[in-house]
Order: sequence, then C-alpha cells, then structure tokens
Amino acid sequence: MSMEKYVGLTVDIIYVDRKGRFTQRRITVHSVRGDRIRAYDHTRKALRVFRAEGILAREPVNGHAS
Repeated sequence: MSMEKYVGLTVDIIYVDRKGRFTQRRITVHSVRGDRIRAYDHTRKALRVFRAEGILAREPVNGHAS
C-alpha cells in the first residue's frame, strides 16, 4: 500500500502496532521513507512514525488521492 501519494494530506487509518493493538488514527502525512511514514497524529497531538505494514486501511479525509 503506497503512502507517498498522501504526503501533505490528512488520512484516517486503522493501525496495528507491534504488540498487536488496533487503533483508529487521523494523521497528516509529512514524509515517507522506505517502510516508515512520518506524520502528525491528531489523536496523540504529536509527530509520530508509523510502519507501513501496520496500516491495515486508509481513507483520505478530504476524498483526494484515492
């Protein structure tokens, strides 16, 4: 699942972390490097790094980049 096209956009994701915990997050993607997505996490109100393989589903908030 390519996340490069979402750079600069806000996206709702379903994410599973390394411990197997599922969360729903709203993120604004800042950059993509390899399998790491650097994004502002609106839920945590902080910059975070997400593993691409942990993103199970994504939906652009504004309907772009589909």
